[in-house]
Amino acid sequence: MSILQKLQQPTMTIPEKYRSLSKEEMEQRVRKIKADLGTKLFIPGHHYQKDEVIQFADAVGDSLQLAQISAKNKAAEYIVFCGVHFMAETADILTTDEQTVILPDMRAGCSMADMADIHQTERAWGKLQQLFGNTIIPLTYVNSTASIKAFVGRHGGATVTSSNAHKMVEWGFTQKERILFLPDQHLGRNTACDLGVGLDEMAVWDPHKDELIFDGSIEKIKVILWKGHCSVHENFTVENIKEVREQYPEMKIIVHPECRREVVELSDDNGSTKYIIEAIQKAEPGTSWAIGTEMNLVKRIIHDHPDKKIISLNQNMCPCLTMNRIDLPHLLWSLENIVEGKENNIIKVDAETSKYSILALERMLERA
Repeated sequence: MSILQKLQQPTMTIPEKYRSLSKEEMEQRVRKIKADLGTKLFIPGHHYQKDEVIQFADAVGDSLQLAQISAKNKAAEYIVFCGVHFMAETADILTTDEQTVILPDMRAGCSMADMADIHQTERAWGKLQQLFGNTIIPLTYVNSTASIKAFVGRHGGATVTSSNAHKMVEWGFTQKERILFLPDQHLGRNTACDLGVGLDEMAVWDPHKDELIFDGSIEKIKVILWKGHCSVHENFTVENIKEVREQYPEMKIIVHPECRREVVELSDDNGSTKYIIEAIQKAEPGTSWAIGTEMNLVKRIIHDHPDKKIISLNQNMCPCLTMNRIDLPHLLWSLENIVEGKENNIIKVDAETSKYSILALERMLERA
């Protein structure tokens, strides 16, 4: 489901009365419902969510971690996923048929995930097979739709996370001569470079032009990068790094591998959201850091570490707009609907898609 389709969903409309409630009243109502429902309710919250929502999360983490935690929680009848659409899909895939996964706001999508739809991917696969024959294995970042996960599973591939991308790309090369990496070109490029693949051995598939973009010999291509990106992380620039180096020479720069290659190369360190959080936790008091990732998380890290000087690598960066769709009014609305038996915004992945998505996830988890 694309962001446009999500915006067209009639179930997303929140009654106006919720907009007139005070923050205190909404918080009080949420606390009461959580207490009344007890173990029947589980609220996972992604790291990038607003504090007004995170305060009610039963678990905070990255997308796959939260889906796995949800799957282990057999007591929960309702999983109200405070994240984005593809995360809720993964939770539905991994949980039982008796559990209901709800996304408080159907507009909470991911622009990166939407940059690779199944029709584009199947069309690209056909053309790439004509060019390269049966020499390609597809890998997809977990930040992708269920249909893309299923496509990858159907064709012998696996999912990857930003934490295990190196391991999974190495595995991919034991299976086939070439890798198609979906949907984030930057994570794919950064990972492949770290493993010694040259930039002249990579190509980019443009799904809008239906063409392969590359320099040099087509026979040399080892990694085919889907032309997709995270709209937040792509906005960290070399100029941001230069400014930090000039203003704070002692400051270390740590970024997410969804950033552009040139930004990652000029940084002191890079890693997944979990890696960044733990790196700051382990850092000595008095150290200073510029962090290149989503602003809500950076603000939370700043709050949690008053003994360190921490800034955003781009201090004019806005929080992820789609990640921020889930707010306190939508959370309360979803919970009150559950109490009233009006379950809205249920996320349900069909059995066939779930079957092959699980294959892709299991291939990764076997090597985690």
